[in-house]
Amino acid sequence: MARKRGLRAHPPRVAVIDIGSNSGRVSIFDLDPAGHLRIFASTRAALRLVGDVERRHSLSPAAMERTLEALQDFRAMTLGAGARRIVAVATAAVRDADNGQVLIDRIRRELGLRVKVIGGRQEARCGFQGALHGLEVSDGLLFDLGGGSLQVTRFRGRRPGRSWSLPLGALRLSAAFIKSDPPRPAELRRLRTHLSRLLREARLPHLRSGQRLVGTGGTLRNLAKIDLRSRPYPVSRLHGYLLSAERVREISGLLAANRLRRREAIPGLSEDRADSIVGGALAVVGLLKAVGAEQILVSGQGVREGLAYGLLGAGVPAPRRVREAALLSLAGRFRDWKPEAAERRRRLAAALQRALEPKAKPELRESLEDAARLLDIGRAVDFFDRHAHVADMVMATELNGFSHREIALLAALLRRAGDPRSEPRDLGPLVTGADRDRIERAAVLLLLADDLEERCSKRRPVAVRCRVGKRQVTLDVPSLAGWRPRGVGPRFQRAFGKTLVVRPGAAR
Repeated sequence: MARKRGLRAHPPRVAVIDIGSNSGRVSIFDLDPAGHLRIFASTRAALRLVGDVERRHSLSPAAMERTLEALQDFRAMTLGAGARRIVAVATAAVRDADNGQVLIDRIRRELGLRVKVIGGRQEARCGFQGALHGLEVSDGLLFDLGGGSLQVTRFRGRRPGRSWSLPLGALRLSAAFIKSDPPRPAELRRLRTHLSRLLREARLPHLRSGQRLVGTGGTLRNLAKIDLRSRPYPVSRLHGYLLSAERVREISGLLAANRLRRREAIPGLSEDRADSIVGGALAVVGLLKAVGAEQILVSGQGVREGLAYGLLGAGVPAPRRVREAALLSLAGRFRDWKPEAAERRRRLAAALQRALEPKAKPELRESLEDAARLLDIGRAVDFFDRHAHVADMVMATELNGFSHREIALLAALLRRAGDPRSEPRDLGPLVTGADRDRIERAAVLLLLADDLEERCSKRRPVAVRCRVGKRQVTLDVPSLAGWRPRGVGPRFQRAFGKTLVVRPGAAR
């Protein structure tokens, strides 16, 4: 069977094990034929290694046993998943421990795993490659806040530049400065003073116009989850979430004001981070101030994804290529998806929009074309509710390269096409009532393009000539065998204020 256009041979499955300062994780990845990285399986375990390193500069026997037990489980998962390649790394806590090599030797001897201890700069590079993939950002600063260290990388044109590795991890700061429950004001002042001094000595650059601060790591993702759970928000994934500096400061104050038991109950906060989140939150607040950032673009990916991309030979491509891979990945999971039909529908929708909505915003043009390409995957679930099914899949799938606003706009357009009573504001705050009329017009054009594509001969190129008059829009479609307005005609009239006339087989 011939491969679908744009897809390539399936590369081997890979596993990445990350022995972090606070927790250990394993993720098994597939790079699908479209070039999109997908998680096949993943799990984590609390290791709490940096506490030992801070207190005694070495790893205790108990910490080593916890790590070996977790890695045995991780290794079993990689074998069960059929991973062809495994890479294991250790970061700040192991490299700072006087007996870190003892642990590495035991892991190799007892489990047969070779673990590489990576330095701060290599950790920053791996974090950069993983975190920036799938985010539409070109210039700025990326930070990765772990349990033991804070990595910061400057980037330009999606290429990494200078990096900084600072001993400002969430667990390390909390263990060193916070002794009371809740933290005393004097403890918080000492922690902030320490943060301010180290960040000032690092001489991190201030963000310039057009640059963004991108963040990753478990602490930041927990802060973003707390913010996301505090309000109605339609997209559940964190990759691409925008977290304001004001909300970070508010959440930081909330966390510091509560006892550990109360913090554990805060929606969005992982229970095993409750004792380290205050130090981590204050580190993020300090970094925001140090680089002059008003918001953080949150990445749901990091070191593990960066290592996986490296194993699979993938770099940090342009956002447009990432978007294309994500769309092909989603569509390619459905056997009934036909790229030729999707492309015909896209061309028709784009031509109609150029003629009828020449001033449409770029985001709406892209949403209409993407909706036209993906529409057929809904047929695999149910023909009659295909628009709603595609919208649900768009909201639930990791569409890397798309902002949260773009995901919600695409879903709103699809839902509106299938149900004229669907309200875009239901996907607020990403889509609002102000978008309603523009979405309705795009939805009608999607319906019309689909209607025409279904009825055009597959043996002839599909082309449309559009003539816009004061009261009437006339479409000449040479390859169209027949057409009647049905529901799309009245909707077109309401959306554009003109009567729609389609002339089948009209070459003039």
